[in-house]
Amino acid sequence: MENIQAGTSDIESIVRSDDLANLVVTFKSGQRAFLGAEKLRLACKCAHCLRARIDGRFPEAFPGIAIVDLGQMGYGLNIAFSDGHTRGIYPLGYIVALLEP
Repeated sequence: MENIQAGTSDIESIVRSDDLANLVVTFKSGQRAFLGAEKLRLACKCAHCLRARIDGRFPEAFPGIAIVDLGQMGYGLNIAFSDGHTRGIYPLGYIVALLEP
């Protein structure tokens, strides 16, 4: 993947891939970037996931996880995963930051 030098105002669209394994971020420049479902799930900062990390109960991996729904929040996305987790809200700036290698 090419280095992404973009901000939230450069995003044209964010959708799920057909196989539900990635978010596809399309920028106004036409450049597309992919964010894997597992990377997103591991990066969740909701209170439930933060507590699980503190308690040492947060998994190290989510093999086979899928993105089952996207909810628009204006400033970001609420992402629902195939493990039943629906609490994560990902601000657009955080999504762009996660695109960096």
